Amino acid sequence: MTEIYPTVAQCAVVAVAFKILLFPAYKSTDFEVHRNWLAITNSLPLWEWYYEKTSEWTLDYPPFFAYFEWILSQVAKLVDPAMLRIYNLGYDSWQTVYFQRFTVIATELVLLYALQLFVESSHGITRRAAQAAAISVLLSPGLLIIDHIHFQYNGAMYGILILSLVLARQKSSLLASGLVFAALLCMKHIYLYLAPAYFVYLLRTYCLSPKSIFRIQFLNCVKLASGIFGIVGIAFGPFAIKNQIPQILSRLFPFSRGLCHAYWAPNVWAMYSFVDRVLISVGPRLGLLVRKEAINSVTRGLVGDTTFAVLPEVTPGVCFALTLLFQAIPLVKLFFRPSWDAFIGAVTLCGYSSFLFGWHVHEKAILLVIIPFSLIALKDRRHLGAFRPLAVSGHVSLFPLLFTPAEFPIKTVYTIFWLVLFLMVFDHMAPASNRPRFFLFDRFTILYIAISIPLIVYCSLLHHIVFGKSYEFLPLMFMSSYSAIGVVGSWVGFMVVYFTS
Repeated sequence: MTEIYPTVAQCAVVAVAFKILLFPAYKSTDFEVHRNWLAITNSLPLWEWYYEKTSEWTLDYPPFFAYFEWILSQVAKLVDPAMLRIYNLGYDSWQTVYFQRFTVIATELVLLYALQLFVESSHGITRRAAQAAAISVLLSPGLLIIDHIHFQYNGAMYGILILSLVLARQKSSLLASGLVFAALLCMKHIYLYLAPAYFVYLLRTYCLSPKSIFRIQFLNCVKLASGIFGIVGIAFGPFAIKNQIPQILSRLFPFSRGLCHAYWAPNVWAMYSFVDRVLISVGPRLGLLVRKEAINSVTRGLVGDTTFAVLPEVTPGVCFALTLLFQAIPLVKLFFRPSWDAFIGAVTLCGYSSFLFGWHVHEKAILLVIIPFSLIALKDRRHLGAFRPLAVSGHVSLFPLLFTPAEFPIKTVYTIFWLVLFLMVFDHMAPASNRPRFFLFDRFTILYIAISIPLIVYCSLLHHIVFGKSYEFLPLMFMSSYSAIGVVGSWVGFMVVYFTS
């Protein structure tokens, strides 16, 4: 088979060289979070991991990730044993920084393998499109900003997700797909948002007969169920013996946090918060009651529980109901037409619903939508039309994560270069659809992308020049509200594409 250049591996080599240059860059509190987890898993017995609270950054990921940190700690003690002392809060020797940065790059080999497998599972014309999509994910500004500057291990975990999605492409590896996803859930529970799509797809294609939904393939059900129970047992079993499951669940699902993060993730609740903020000013003129005790809530960018001054309060139950409702809609089509493309579309729409309507959503969770969508964005021009505003809004919404001047040119130049390069390449490669495109939606996308440049300039540069340290939350509010419009618009566009394809 003729090789297509540049290959995914060649791009990975260049990317690694660039990421090494970022070792001394800004790092967020997540760096200390993971250093503390290294110390916890290395210094304490297994039974104390989820009770330790010397640092405010307690262990709040599922056990497989804790085991992963323990493995890394076995190497870390050879590099700098001081990083593994629990009371060494804020410790960041250059050995510690370089070690942790390097582990992010090394564990991205999982992502590289999964993307290469995705390319190899595609054939003919679609193979070129698959390679372009794979390289776009590998070089994603989102992963660069979140993992290699801000600091996390998303690349490895999204590699596991993509591996699971690719395995679902062939009937012979459906079981492996489900088990890999089960293992992923035991590493990071945020992927539970995508679980409904997996449940419906595996039920329809693996557990039920392809000839009739009323015929159950019992052997397949037993294999899948026993495999999942085995994986969950390995992860949680040691803690279940000590009756620590309630403690772990309290760490994994802290519903005491407010509706919105301190920086609003660009979702429906960001728009809701923005409207509430506007009504604080205009409400008295309209005769609306303004609750003064709520004015200094998260709707003004302060950390704490969300309380709205004018609009009705939103509860976790409301978020859960809306998320479930909008996830269920695409799952109906997936159940009756269980193709791989429909599965990826359903995974993407489950990601959209959880991001747009979820409780205390972090801006970083937008990758739950962007990465699976990337795998089918080049299916035709209608899919690409829905992907464009998501690519812009999703990546721009991550800019406030890096607020130091030194990182401004990196995040802006790299992201703009990525957007221009890949959106042009995608536009050239995406085939025409056999259904008409949406004229108004295309015009919305062009206008939306055009607004992004002056918005970035204002929020990153002009606001500080004009207002100094006053109205510090204003750029964040503009950025989040702008990005929310793009994500919501993309979601509506893709819902139409999904049900009319």
